[in-house]
Amino acid sequence: MSKAQLADFDWDRIDNRGFGSGYSVAEKAQLEQLINGTLAPVAEKEVVKGVVVGMNDREVILNIGSKSDGIVPRSEFRDLSDLKIGDEIEVYIENQEDPNGQLVLSRKKARVITAWDNIQKSFDEDLVIDGFVKRRTKGGLIVDIYGIEAFLPGSQIDVKPIRDFDIFVGKKMEVKVVKINHANNNVVVSHKVLIEKDLEAQRQLILTNLERGQVLEGVIKNMTKFGVFIDLGGVDGLLHITDISWGRINDPSDLLSLDQKINVVVLDFDEDKKRISLGMKQLQPHPWEALSTEVEVGSKVKGKVVNVADYGAFLEIMPGVEGLIHVSEMSWSQHLRNPQDFLKIGDEVEAVVLTLDRNERKMSLGLKQLTADPWTRQEIIEKYAVGSKHKGVVRNLTNFGLFLELEEGIDGLVHVSDLSWTKKIKHPSDFIKVGEELEVMVLELDADNRRLSLSHKHLEENPWDTFESVFAVGSVHKCTVVGKGDKVATLELPYGIEGVAVLKNLAKEDGSVAEVGESLDFKVTEFLKEEKRIVLSHAKTWQDKEEPKVEEKAAKPAKVEKAKDAEKATLGDLEALSALKEQLEEGEKKKKSTTSKKVSNETDAE
Repeated sequence: MSKAQLADFDWDRIDNRGFGSGYSVAEKAQLEQLINGTLAPVAEKEVVKGVVVGMNDREVILNIGSKSDGIVPRSEFRDLSDLKIGDEIEVYIENQEDPNGQLVLSRKKARVITAWDNIQKSFDEDLVIDGFVKRRTKGGLIVDIYGIEAFLPGSQIDVKPIRDFDIFVGKKMEVKVVKINHANNNVVVSHKVLIEKDLEAQRQLILTNLERGQVLEGVIKNMTKFGVFIDLGGVDGLLHITDISWGRINDPSDLLSLDQKINVVVLDFDEDKKRISLGMKQLQPHPWEALSTEVEVGSKVKGKVVNVADYGAFLEIMPGVEGLIHVSEMSWSQHLRNPQDFLKIGDEVEAVVLTLDRNERKMSLGLKQLTADPWTRQEIIEKYAVGSKHKGVVRNLTNFGLFLELEEGIDGLVHVSDLSWTKKIKHPSDFIKVGEELEVMVLELDADNRRLSLSHKHLEENPWDTFESVFAVGSVHKCTVVGKGDKVATLELPYGIEGVAVLKNLAKEDGSVAEVGESLDFKVTEFLKEEKRIVLSHAKTWQDKEEPKVEEKAAKPAKVEKAKDAEKATLGDLEALSALKEQLEEGEKKKKSTTSKKVSNETDAE
């Protein structure tokens, strides 16, 4: 009250307790109305503004216009180091009156509620927020907006890839809220969207004025194995690895690096898909145009092997100028091998130009032309004379034989029939493998046609000359049945050779039949030297014992007796004549078949 009001105040109306008792009901109502008019309405769970009316080290006293002042812990004002009396602060009303009659306020909760309201408003109205980058986290940055920590993904920092996030920590950054998750209190912001809007107009301008052949300056923003992506100032273009250099490169990083500024030419573009193909090598003259005129067919060139394929190797004469060395031009050998047996990437070699087409920019080269053709040497006839012995390496196997390399460029054929005197070899792989060494003898030399006929078995004498007396017709030998076919069985004889027996001649005396793996006595019924074939029979070993002896007549002439002895030695007893005749006929048929196959194989080999 003012002094004038105090002077006019009627103190008689005050009772002993200090309360007015002399006021009428109307006056009391008027007085209450005046008092309530000076107080603001206060509701719990709301954010209001209060004025600092007092503070100490532990508390800050705030007047929010209520019946009493509120107290807030000083710890909630740590961010306000210059707080003073009279400052206006937003606070949250937790309780109008606690058990002690105190108004309970919270600045911390007020800040959180206000922050989320501001974030929601920024999201709804697409507003730009000033944020502060607090720290780096996995995959991006943590940005403070309105006192709330928001996540800024690395992909949303800029339109180009960012490799170092640390450079943004501790700095201010404008962002936009792009996602809110109230359930988890998560906020995602983006700085990239601000840049994209600025670049959209620039991008449209570039695409509108883009032309094939136009030279532009760009910055390398990303690198891959197949090429690099160039930022042309709002729009990206692809510089393929094949358009970086006229020379062959394995990786774009061999010549370029990230953030490097380069000049490129527009090769092609698609306005709808906004794809732009760029070139870098096209800004330089083609190396073929600078190829010396001294390079011509027959001349020697030096270079580095830049690629090796199944069919040959590519030799780089100079960056952008390559020649193909076909595998057939790497060695005088008629047997084609893997090009990697001769050359490897990075090798520096000399070669001879075989063909040259400057218009088509193609060149074929040869390595073997640097040395003389071994077949044209005079000493080749003397060195590989018929009957001479040599050692070589098996380079290839075929159905009819194998090819043996005696020296670089000199190959010979060993027919499958010339591998062994005694073994029946169906395929050379049953006898030897590729890469192994083999000793041979020269059977035939045809230098004009580059042909050598070789033999392994001729290193030894023909054992069948000896076998003819050992396995004479009628002789008996211990044999093992090693296999059975539809009509004949295969037998293993002494000295590692094979014989055959008709299945019916496997019959034993007890009526059973010899099985594979059994060893029994067999009698030789045929010895075919030329076919290297021995026909035997087990049945003959016991059938001959059962036949009755025929009494010889004393008065027979000597010639007749000799003829009968010969007949016995070749045909056996009269009772076995029919069976032996069948064997002879069967042997004759197989002999013809074997001879025919051998002639056919030799023809194929030639």
